Amino acid sequence: MNFKELTTLFIILVATLSVGISCSSEKQNNFVPRDPMPLDEIEYSFIHMDEYLPTKIIEKAEQPFLFARKENITLPEEFDHNGNTFSTQHYIDSSDTQGLLVIQNDTILYENYWKGQQENIQHISWSVAKSYVSALFGIAIEEGYIKSIHQTVDEYLPQLKGSGYEGVKIKDVLQMSSGVKFDETYSDPQSDIQQYWVGFVEGDSQDEFAANMINEKTPGTYNKYVSMDTHVLGMIIVKATGRSLTDYLEEKLWKPLGTEFDAYWLVDAQGMEMALGGLNACLRDYAKLGRLYLNKGNWNGKQIVPSAWFESSTSATKEHLQPESENSSSPGMGYGYQWWIPDGNEGEFMAMGVFNQHIYINPTTNTIIVKNSANKNYYEKDNPYASTKTHLELYRKIADMSN
Repeated sequence: MNFKELTTLFIILVATLSVGISCSSEKQNNFVPRDPMPLDEIEYSFIHMDEYLPTKIIEKAEQPFLFARKENITLPEEFDHNGNTFSTQHYIDSSDTQGLLVIQNDTILYENYWKGQQENIQHISWSVAKSYVSALFGIAIEEGYIKSIHQTVDEYLPQLKGSGYEGVKIKDVLQMSSGVKFDETYSDPQSDIQQYWVGFVEGDSQDEFAANMINEKTPGTYNKYVSMDTHVLGMIIVKATGRSLTDYLEEKLWKPLGTEFDAYWLVDAQGMEMALGGLNACLRDYAKLGRLYLNKGNWNGKQIVPSAWFESSTSATKEHLQPESENSSSPGMGYGYQWWIPDGNEGEFMAMGVFNQHIYINPTTNTIIVKNSANKNYYEKDNPYASTKTHLELYRKIADMSN
């Protein structure tokens, strides 16, 4: 086996930290972690994560909210991006799509599954989970557990004094502008994200990992995607509320949104949730976060996420957060409070995770699109079948066609 193949297998060890499970409500205790499946089997591991790592169950609503439904529409035959024309079905196949859901005006227009996923099987969210953490943070502020995003991280987490997070305002962490040094290169076994994942599998503390971070930039001046920022937000929620992320999510979001199925969150050996990417849920239940945010935090007349929090979460409020900013590591994509803001069509925003997990929201056409994938070629440079921007053009074509 050559170095490239070894690196690929190592990436899979990372990948399965965020993988799915069948919709069981049985809680797991004393789980013994084990290594994941090879890269060519991630379409299985992404929907069976309970076989690899311990989890906490998030119980479904007693009275589920059901979207209206029509017979599946015919998706656009093709779409264009950067002067290239793509066959929609070929794009779906080539990006290893496992679930695709299109909702417009509260009505399911298209729902389909491939590669083992079914309507009642949870799929890993990866970093889509970050947007859920953001919602919980806004709720915790509204409930008085957290005073202000202008406080510093170490006011809530004194164990992070002396780390790169000391003196950093919570707002800068929410906007991925903490200034913390963190290498998110998945293809490099020595990167911070790889070291984090390996430690997670081996039972190391995520909190201790955060405490070892150092600073490299002035906070609030540069938008750099740092997954550890979301873990720190999760730590603050747990400290301030006295609740686990699982319990808080279940009470404040999962049950109020009328979810149909249980979800689950991956946890480390200390019982702390993988806030930055370990949430696993079923396709239609992911869409309910989309519906909540499409309606500016309101769910059937009840304001669940404060409207002001919604506005700030889905707006790029500073120069370095703008899609075209030179002070950003993600050109073409703006950033709010753990939500992505694409360049181009005004009003769009997304929750997004690696291997092409997406919740796309288009207020202009009243559209929600959810995609789960196990894209084996995700890290190929310039691969259009892994590109977020190419996915966006597909979503825009579907939204415009359906409207």
